Amino acid sequence: TIPPHVGNLSFLVYLDFSGNSFHDTIPNELKQLRRLKIVDLSNSSLSGSLPDDLCNIFPELESFDVSSNKITGQLPSSLGDCNKLKRLSISVNKITGTIPRTVGNLTELESEFPPAIFNVSSLKSIVLADNSLSGSIPVDFCLHLEELYLYNNKFTGRIPKNLGNSMNEEMATIVKNKTWEMLDVKSAFLNGEIEEEVYVEQPKRYEVKAEENKVYRLRKALYGLKQAPRAWNSRIDRYFIKNGFDRSSSKPSLYVKKEGTDFLIVCLYVDDLIYCGTNLKMVEEFKKSMLDEFEMTDLGLMKQLQILDLSLNHLTTGSSTQGHSFYTSLTNCRYLRRLVLQNNPLKGALPNSMGNLSTSLEYFFASSTELRGAIPVEFGNLINTIVLSLYKNKLSSTIPTTVGKLQKLQGLDLSYNNIQGPIPSELCQLESLNTLLLPGNAFQGQISPCLANLTSLRYLNLSSNRLNSTIPSTFWSLEYILVVDFSFNLLSGCLPQDIGNLKVLTGLYLSGNQLSCSIPSGISGLKDLTYLGLATNGFEGSIPQSMGSLISLESLDLSDNKFSGVIPKSFEALSHLSFLNVSFNGLEGEIPSGGPFVNFTAESFMQNLALCGSSRLQVPPCKTGSSQQSKATRLVLRYILPAIATTMVVLALIIILLRRRRRNKTLRRISYLELRLATNGFSESNLLGTGIFSSVYKATFADGMNAAIKVFNFQEDRALKSFDAECEVMRRIRHRNLVKIFSSCSNPGFKALILQYMPQGSLERWLYSHNYLLNIEQRLDIMIDVASALEYLHQGYSTSIIHCDLKPSNVLLDDDMVAHLGDFGIAKLLDGVDSMKQTMTLATIGYMAPEYGSEGIVSTSGDVYSFGILMMETLTRRKPTDEMFTGEMCLKHWVEESLPDAVTDVIDANLLSGEEEADVAAKKKCMSSVMSLALKCSAEIPEERMSIKDALVDLKNIKTKFLKDVQQA
Repeated sequence: TIPPHVGNLSFLVYLDFSGNSFHDTIPNELKQLRRLKIVDLSNSSLSGSLPDDLCNIFPELESFDVSSNKITGQLPSSLGDCNKLKRLSISVNKITGTIPRTVGNLTELESEFPPAIFNVSSLKSIVLADNSLSGSIPVDFCLHLEELYLYNNKFTGRIPKNLGNSMNEEMATIVKNKTWEMLDVKSAFLNGEIEEEVYVEQPKRYEVKAEENKVYRLRKALYGLKQAPRAWNSRIDRYFIKNGFDRSSSKPSLYVKKEGTDFLIVCLYVDDLIYCGTNLKMVEEFKKSMLDEFEMTDLGLMKQLQILDLSLNHLTTGSSTQGHSFYTSLTNCRYLRRLVLQNNPLKGALPNSMGNLSTSLEYFFASSTELRGAIPVEFGNLINTIVLSLYKNKLSSTIPTTVGKLQKLQGLDLSYNNIQGPIPSELCQLESLNTLLLPGNAFQGQISPCLANLTSLRYLNLSSNRLNSTIPSTFWSLEYILVVDFSFNLLSGCLPQDIGNLKVLTGLYLSGNQLSCSIPSGISGLKDLTYLGLATNGFEGSIPQSMGSLISLESLDLSDNKFSGVIPKSFEALSHLSFLNVSFNGLEGEIPSGGPFVNFTAESFMQNLALCGSSRLQVPPCKTGSSQQSKATRLVLRYILPAIATTMVVLALIIILLRRRRRNKTLRRISYLELRLATNGFSESNLLGTGIFSSVYKATFADGMNAAIKVFNFQEDRALKSFDAECEVMRRIRHRNLVKIFSSCSNPGFKALILQYMPQGSLERWLYSHNYLLNIEQRLDIMIDVASALEYLHQGYSTSIIHCDLKPSNVLLDDDMVAHLGDFGIAKLLDGVDSMKQTMTLATIGYMAPEYGSEGIVSTSGDVYSFGILMMETLTRRKPTDEMFTGEMCLKHWVEESLPDAVTDVIDANLLSGEEEADVAAKKKCMSSVMSLALKCSAEIPEERMSIKDALVDLKNIKTKFLKDVQQA
């Protein structure tokens, strides 16, 4: 059955449950969806009758389709009240009774056709097919009708002249108003005959040149409706006759070719060509002949074209003239948004006319197309371009400075060409740039310091060029950059301590340069670093012990440098390290044997000064006795003593952190038995909360550590997907305002996540429990914490993560009242350049964005909408589903009506009680600013919502100003 909970989607405008196996009646709860415009419940097994007050329930209804069901009863008497109705389809049901004279509809009863059926003035489409309607077609047709389906009925008589007969005044009006676009008569007139002359308008964008204002006359024979346009029909007819086919005298679209006892039959339609034969050779020869005869030479005037994808073919542009002609012809496509030409041997150069392409162009992919010459300066005219990819071609010259005009550009890939000169500083003007890929070219000069202005930059690859500067100091301020590749250039200088600022960096490739000095200790701050390549440089000194804290490291290449000393024992803790190369250095001492070192081979340690260890590593065994002690003493004096003071400071800091964290230890592997013991057998007394897919329990382990155990309910079909989604998201992210995942327990019958325990519970608990109270500063801090978490999810990782279910119960508070965002069970990942996804998963009513409920579209702006609602709820202490919000009134409208002067009428009264007048004024000003920000975040149209990054900045400014106002008061 259709789930009654759908009735809670109060903002729903489009409901499509077509083509399912729903049965039973249409639930009464759907009557709550008064904003519905389009309803499609066709092709199911729904029964029962249609509600008599249908048009009163859905006053905005524009399209209603319940065809191919088992609907019974009579047609609703209120159909005449659907004054916005444009499309109605109730065919193939079991409806009885008569058709109301005040409306245009149908019945399966055999009755006279009521003339008043076409009196609905705004009706544009009538579907009365596959019934048993009889009588004649009425004369008084609605002149605004665009589609009419009458086939498979029992109509008799003639088609009325004002449906279209000769070119008289009546018909001229129809043509002038451009009303008729589609007519489907098919087999409707089984017992009648068609008028000698029937005229219909030429379909849009298929008008005959110089005859745009004329109409088509249908041939009397019904098969004429399926014939191709005259010019095409004549040409292919000549081809068939020329190649030995005979045209059928009874069906002109049928052709037959005979060769002895074999034959080939071809049936030609306007949008199809069907052939069959008795001899495979004849069929293959016919296919080849057709391809040769009708090879496509141009794409025609596709003025409405939006997407053209010709990738992965063997297309060429022929001569230079032909190539220019092809690109120039695309300038006619004024709505072109995506042009994909990659992986074709196009050759030639890009003409200047490329700059005349549609300003609507957003994506241009022409990688691996053997393009030559320069990038036209006219590319700067394509101001709406989001992605430009010319990867792996033979382009030369320089990057034109006009690239600075492409303010919406997010991705630029010019990899593996022969582009020369300096990297233009105009690239620094592209504030939206996310990905800049320029490897494998011949760029010279310096890395521009202004690249630090590209705060949206996540991927930067300048490898395999001839850049010969130092790495600018400003570069290390790009705190959200994910991957940096400067390898195989001529870069010099040292790495600064500021390298630790790149907190979310996952890949750093600096091999093949002329860098020197020692590795700064600040590199230990790169906790997300997965790949580090420093090979073939001039680095010297010892390898920092602190690099053992790079817990995410999978690949480390320090080969071909001047490192001395020992391989740090701390590297044994790098559990994910699968590749290590320290060859061609001056290292000595014992090679560690624990952790990942059990899998390394001799290739990782070749050509060093005096390494020793296991024989499988092709190094001598380490010495024992007095000589070894003497050697150890030298090592201590030479390397360890200088670091003792630093080590003691680090130990002191670690002890302090451990004490602050108390018993919050990281778990590695947890068994099901341990979970049962820690939760008292998943006792009700340990239950913290329940949801659709899971239950959460408090656990206390044998070592005294507390954790939250999220156990997934296998009786729910989507619980497994929820578990997989949460694991996929949680393994990627680390942030102070996200709930940490310690471990998991998974077997075929049981799945659970072990999460950081939040002793202060949820924001919902603090808002709605009578013995809990948050002051305004705490509420501001919580909102800032949540915004920080969302900013990281949306922009702080290679893949944007959409939470999809932001609400107070998913905002959890630790001992210090710091907010942590949790529950990623329905979160979505956005790959590549996609900015949105569609989903069938429903979020929580009241918090999800309108486009989520109506079209299933999720995006980062949907999270921003939910955040806006959460801000309103945090200050008003009113849920968006509160009983006070009925009809058109909702939380957002309630808040909006209170601004700017009546904000105190809507905010939580606890925030103002017992305060001095000056403090109340400061609070009022602060909360008014927050409410205005919340409304900007929750705008109806996604494009009008502000980014979470801007919202976070505004929130911080609001808090700063509030504290200043209170201090001055």
